[in-house]
Amino acid sequence: MSITTLMAEHHSQCDDLFADTEAACVSGHWTKCDEYLVALTEGVESHFKAEEEILFPAFESATGMTSGPTEMMRVEHGQMRELLADMSAAAAQQDETLFRGNSDTLLILMQQHNMKEENILYPMCERALAGDALVEQLQVRINQTCLL
Repeated sequence: MSITTLMAEHHSQCDDLFADTEAACVSGHWTKCDEYLVALTEGVESHFKAEEEILFPAFESATGMTSGPTEMMRVEHGQMRELLADMSAAAAQQDETLFRGNSDTLLILMQQHNMKEENILYPMCERALAGDALVEQLQVRINQTCLL
């Protein structure tokens, strides 16, 4: 399995959880919304950690690029973490308007972020890095969370 395939599949799993979270909010099932949001946050965080702790350092070491695409991805990870926290606060208040405002922003950011990773960064990583060992490390890190 390639880096792109593994990570894109995990993007898709997180996208599914995002859709479930939003649907629960819209239908007013706040307990379910909270459950999905926790799973989504854990899944996204495991993905970010796999990139930040394994993939990005390996890429930066191999290429010498430390202020390029990986730096931008880390910035976007921070923005998404903030939006997830804002969604959690809105869910705790059962504020659909605030929740959906944050989730709409997160959706756009995630879509753009994932496209950059899947079409640019992951292929760059595959060219710079070799070996199934890295893919296995990423897979282990991603699977450290339990998605619903």
